[in-house]
Amino acid sequence: MAGLLDGKRLLITGVITDASIAFHVARVAQEQGAQVVLAGYGRMRLVERIAQRLPQPAPVLELDVADQGQLDSLAQRLGEHVDGLDGVLHSIGFAPASCLGGEFLNAPWEDVATTLQVSAYSFKSLAMACLPLLGTGSSIVGMDFDNRQAWPAYDWMGVAKSALESVCRYLARDLGPHGVRVNLVAAGPVRTLAAKSIPGFAAFENAWNGRAPLGWNVDDPTPVARTVCALLSDWLPATTGSMVWADGGFHAIGV
Repeated sequence: MAGLLDGKRLLITGVITDASIAFHVARVAQEQGAQVVLAGYGRMRLVERIAQRLPQPAPVLELDVADQGQLDSLAQRLGEHVDGLDGVLHSIGFAPASCLGGEFLNAPWEDVATTLQVSAYSFKSLAMACLPLLGTGSSIVGMDFDNRQAWPAYDWMGVAKSALESVCRYLARDLGPHGVRVNLVAAGPVRTLAAKSIPGFAAFENAWNGRAPLGWNVDDPTPVARTVCALLSDWLPATTGSMVWADGGFHAIGV
């Protein structure tokens, strides 16, 4: 039986460990027939080891989204592994410690600027770097955390996620004529390495478990990965500029 992503060529960024949401997107995508290339930053030996744990070992490229040279060479480097792209996952975010944990009023602009560049502006940067390889019907998906309200401790990363949501809409507007869809998946909290760096993350876990109508398991990234893969597939051809929730329904329930 044909897989949801048979023949799709995908770039998956943001794999650090096998707990990463991006790792599970890559795993599910391969299980559904996709050819996957990973992009990592910083801990490249670790990323290369993790890539071997996928159903099929995947090639790994280095990508610092704040390095214009690496962005400019990305299409050429990808061309050594695939002859084009059908989809891209942006699963990238970073905030210096001063921008998290309740110090919102004291974070210096230099740290805020880094947070915004890596966590929001890079969505546009990555899209443009990949655009030469993307054809009609392609899909770009970013990982979001619903930021229509202020969260405890999330601080400037929350601001960056709000910016990411706006970048998504403008990218959808400008890439639509190229036949490229752009969407975000707003995931519930998943116990990843990135999540552990957020002070007070346990408060998110506790809130979700008690409020999400479908329940929520912070140790299971698979529901989020499947949602991403659905957006990377051909089955949502008229969906762009959207934020799709994969949070057990938490966003719909008040307190």
